[in-house]
Amino acid sequence: MRFQGFRLCLGLLFISINAEFMDDSVEMEDFDENSEETDENELSSEIKYKTPQPVGEVYFTETFDSGKLAGWVLSKAKKDDTDAEISIYDGRWEIEELKENRIPGDRGLVLKSRAKHHAISAVLAKPFIFADKPLVVQYEVNFQDGIDCGGAYIKLLADTDGLNLENFYDKTSYTIMFGPDKCGEDYKLHFIFRHKHPKTGVFEEKHAKPPDVDLKRFFTDRKTHLYTLVMNPDDTFEILIDQIVVNKGSLLEDVVPPINPPKEIEDPSDKKPDDWDERAKIPDASAVKPEDWDESEPAQIEDSSAVKPDGWLDNEPKFIPDPNAEKPLDWNEDMDGEWEAPHISNPACRIGCGEWSPPMINNPKYKGIWRPPMIDNPNYQVITTFSHPIVNFLKRCALLYI
Repeated sequence: MRFQGFRLCLGLLFISINAEFMDDSVEMEDFDENSEETDENELSSEIKYKTPQPVGEVYFTETFDSGKLAGWVLSKAKKDDTDAEISIYDGRWEIEELKENRIPGDRGLVLKSRAKHHAISAVLAKPFIFADKPLVVQYEVNFQDGIDCGGAYIKLLADTDGLNLENFYDKTSYTIMFGPDKCGEDYKLHFIFRHKHPKTGVFEEKHAKPPDVDLKRFFTDRKTHLYTLVMNPDDTFEILIDQIVVNKGSLLEDVVPPINPPKEIEDPSDKKPDDWDERAKIPDASAVKPEDWDESEPAQIEDSSAVKPDGWLDNEPKFIPDPNAEKPLDWNEDMDGEWEAPHISNPACRIGCGEWSPPMINNPKYKGIWRPPMIDNPNYQVITTFSHPIVNFLKRCALLYI
């Protein structure tokens, strides 16, 4: 995997890919028709690859160019509420070069098992503390054999005592989850973080709103794509694909549900008074129906000026048996009943067939049921809400970590 400033945070990295892809023996979904076809044996030998070295303050970096999984821990956990034979995280991992457009020496982590759970994790060099520095999470993904239903996302965990990486599974508590996910035709790019309510102590997931771009091509074009998450000290975030911003906003407001709730909420204990009148308008009790108001007139009447078209056939049916239809050779009247030819539109009814009747038009005399006009309600009371202020949940994303 080519290094692109791979920086992670919060003590632990968790890659969870519950996918059905990257198995050499299995055919997956078709890719875009415009995808470039490349000979599998063709190598980009003209490009001399050199493992990139990180610069600046980096908490974690991994290129997999060594060909080894040193420092990585495979999960031995089991999923809850799942049959025993499919609950184990026993998906196989390998370090390989790309199948297409590969550069000798440029390697990546590859899932090798179909329909199995995969989880692998590693410890950061040191925990990331949310204070005055942005957090950058960046990694590359290539769905080189397609993906049917699964994810290629990472989970960042808090620096907690007693955490055993071998016990990682889908319900392990996390702080941040980021990355692509797909099932069927539902394409997603997750950014979720868990926030601890400062008053109740309860953790709640906060989901970034979906990016306003079509994500399908990033799953189907067999190209390597760079996914980046940036969380800034000013409580803003950016999500990029291939260094192009696809989503951004406020960590406090542009997530669902928002961290900062409304300053005021309705008082759940308040009740509407019995004499509260919410009707802004009421019927005028003094109004009288006009004497010439005829409620018996229909809304529509037959057009008396209409004339039956020439060539209209009153006695012809609109549909007739298909004269060209033939009874199937395997038709059994004892089992299938008497065979009847299917019906088709009567070609003689080009102008019209059946009983003719004039078309309907709006009735100029129609007035409908009379109702008194509405007037202002002298007893109307404006609807108000009884509310109380509540404390903002969060002012700094430093509260994100457990």
